[in-house]
Amino acid sequence: MARLAGRRALFAVPVLLVVTFGVFAIAAASPFDPVKAYAGTAALGADQETLDRLRENLGVDRPFAARWWDWLTSALTGDLGHSSVLRQPVTQVIGERLVWSALLCAVAFAVAVLVGTVLGVLAARRPGSAVDRAVTSLAYTLEAAPVFWIALLAIWLFALQWDVLPAGGLTDTGSERVTFGQVTSHLVLPAGVLAISQLPWFTLYVRQGVGDALAEDPVRGARARGLSERTVLLGHALRSGLLPVLTLIGSRVPELITGALLVESVFSWPGIAAATVEAATAVDFPLLAGLTALATAAVLAGNLLADLLYGLFDPRVKLSDM
Repeated sequence: MARLAGRRALFAVPVLLVVTFGVFAIAAASPFDPVKAYAGTAALGADQETLDRLRENLGVDRPFAARWWDWLTSALTGDLGHSSVLRQPVTQVIGERLVWSALLCAVAFAVAVLVGTVLGVLAARRPGSAVDRAVTSLAYTLEAAPVFWIALLAIWLFALQWDVLPAGGLTDTGSERVTFGQVTSHLVLPAGVLAISQLPWFTLYVRQGVGDALAEDPVRGARARGLSERTVLLGHALRSGLLPVLTLIGSRVPELITGALLVESVFSWPGIAAATVEAATAVDFPLLAGLTALATAAVLAGNLLADLLYGLFDPRVKLSDM
């Protein structure tokens, strides 16, 4: 396990270098002007000399490769630079928002895995039945629905029509404290919508995996020995059928991050989505690089976790061979 983690850590180094370099290159080619974004409306009446001086102070007059190298050498010491658009150190920007994004993604992912497993098992018990057709149709429908459309529909139904859940934010309007109850109530809609966006994949994978496991010889042998259907399904078929689902953990991380950005924007959730949008539109090089490196590291960690889980739970796979 340690060797696998070490190899993946070494592989992550060039990946992060290429990704962050690409961020600086793409941002440099962006049509957005970081100086005008930084100055705001004051840039409309400023002369060219003032704009050039501001450009020099922000360091955006230098080649993007030089800016990337300066950012990289500082990042190795723990200094990710200063966000020009948010007027804060990048580490502070990420630190203040990451906990809320992590909470949203963790809850949504756990709900998607749990509900998807239950629905997949129900569908796999009797292939071709009404339950199987209903679950499969629902999964394909949700898979095709854009996450922002689901989010807007949830706000219209639960916040505007039924008025049972808040439409967005982290706390109630006018509240001066962040309480557990307020965070929980405001988390229901965004986490539910994000979970729904991930639900079809887990449902279909569990349905296929458990369905294939029910047709295998060990499971048929368990039935022949007179074991109850519950024991056969949960003790044998489900354990074997969940192995392919472990590969989803890594592959769904990029989609989870993208969905979280959209959900946070719609529900005004105080995660990293707003910072990402502002950094992109203002061509905030340090913040863009920091957020992109964080997302890349999350994807690599998800792939590593999937491989570790697969090696631990599948006796046919040896971690030393991975």
